[in-house]
Amino acid sequence: MKIALGADHGGFQHKEAIRKHLVGRGFEVKDFGTYSEESMDYNDVALKVAEGVRDKEFDRGILVCGTGVGMSIMANKVDGVRAALVHDLFTAEATRLHNDTNVLTMGGRVIDEDLALRITDVWVDTAFSNEDRHVRRVGKINEYKGE
Repeated sequence: MKIALGADHGGFQHKEAIRKHLVGRGFEVKDFGTYSEESMDYNDVALKVAEGVRDKEFDRGILVCGTGVGMSIMANKVDGVRAALVHDLFTAEATRLHNDTNVLTMGGRVIDEDLALRITDVWVDTAFSNEDRHVRRVGKINEYKGE
């Protein structure tokens, strides 16, 4: 699995830990930054990761900012991206099983590093259920283009 990874200054420390953890597990990871705790705009990194997922360069993406909210909003602006803000293990699993999420967002100032790593593992290890009702619902999400 190829994973695009990114963070702003509020998620930098968690991103670094997630990158090392995923590489240690054998995943191919591309780090889109940021590369320090210097203040920067989360939007730029979120778009790079989300567009890489949209364009099928990566199977999934993981984004971390202070709360995870900004990254989630920005990533979900990209057609074909189903980003979920996750701060617990149940939601990490459910978003994959039921929503076939392809981008995970988390808050570096909301959860600790250990929980971020456990959420990451659950999320990358969980496959979409492919149950008819979930396929139908995800299809409706994918088909909606706005007005």
